[in-house]
Amino acid sequence: MSINRRTVARSVRALGVASASAALALGLAGNALACDISEFSAEAKCDGDKGVITVTDVDPSGVPATVSVFLQNNGADLKKIGEQVVKGSREGVTITFAENWKPDAEYRVHVKAAGYVDQDIKPNLTTPSTSCKKEEEPPAPSEPPTPSASASTPAEETESPSPTPSDSASTPPADTASNAPSPANDDSNLAETGANSNTGLIAGIAVALVAIGGGAVFFGLRRRGASSDR
Repeated sequence: MSINRRTVARSVRALGVASASAALALGLAGNALACDISEFSAEAKCDGDKGVITVTDVDPSGVPATVSVFLQNNGADLKKIGEQVVKGSREGVTITFAENWKPDAEYRVHVKAAGYVDQDIKPNLTTPSTSCKKEEEPPAPSEPPTPSASASTPAEETESPSPTPSDSASTPPADTASNAPSPANDDSNLAETGANSNTGLIAGIAVALVAIGGGAVFFGLRRRGASSDR
């Protein structure tokens, strides 16, 4: 049974059209799965007391993509933090941007892969409410050290012998000026007490006067008696 050439040609043409359609479908499917914005994610983390922003690409085709990070302020770009190229993998490839972010700050992360994606990661990245660097607590006041027995005052300092008084310091000097009476005071005291050096003379004169007076009285009485006898 012979095969018609026209029939063979039609079969080959149909097979070619089917193959082309399949290749086109596979190409479109490959492009759809090659790189997509959903394969990128961003996160704000801490590296010690420093802040960082990481972007992870899980594109299994490994299409190179440029990632740009911008700090936002009231919905507008305040400054560009940085830009890096990443080639994803099924396990995921992560790139890191050093950024000492503030709490509750907002960042826009843009991904661009030529012919595949040119979009922002939605929603924008918002940093945690707690900063990476912890506030330092003021040091507690230290208590003054308690002096030990060894640090106390030495015995020879606390129990120092009292100085021995010298002869001149122990015996008070004789106050000759205070013991010797002044002439003026001596006269007045002797006059008041009768202790003058002329007391004996005055007493002798008094006795003599008494004796003379007594003799005069005696002789007077005798003369009066003699006159009465006559």
